[in-house]
Amino acid sequence: MSIKVRYFASLGERMGRSESNLELAQAMTVADVWYHDTSQIMPNNVLAAVNMEYAGLADEVNDGDEVAFFPPVTGG
Repeated sequence: MSIKVRYFASLGERMGRSESNLELAQAMTVADVWYHDTSQIMPNNVLAAVNMEYAGLADEVNDGDEVAFFPPVTGG
């Protein structure tokens, strides 16, 4: 299973990359993708999207999906 992972704004800076490609042997959740790609527990304030739709941490990710992580968005 092939997944594209993208990191936006300060997360990309923190990770030292804006994207990566994962080859996974089994289905995973959004939280699993974060852990598999970063080897870190996902911070509580990180938001996620799958294929440009907001997603929960327990949402499943499918082959060919794009998973994006970004910091909280504030308005003004």
